Amino acid sequence: MNKAQLVEAIAEATQQTKTSVENTLNVAFDLIKASVKKDEDVTLVGFGTFTKSKRQARSGRNPQTGMEIKIPEMIVPRFRPGKEFKDLLK
Repeated sequence: MNKAQLVEAIAEATQQTKTSVENTLNVAFDLIKASVKKDEDVTLVGFGTFTKSKRQARSGRNPQTGMEIKIPEMIVPRFRPGKEFKDLLK
């Protein structure tokens, strides 16, 4: 399911316009991204938690040449599914 399909499904389920649903989703996504950027966890009980994590520097290999390369340290977003979400998939 992509974003357009999600918007359409929510619009049908809630009897709202697609524009209204898309605007709401965009605001929600923007707020989640801004909070994680400020190093604040976003926890949606039953769904999961969005966090910011530091990935340590490491070495790797260029798949085309086989040469060893250094991969720098970087900050990445993380998502940990909540218990209800995990249990749903069992």
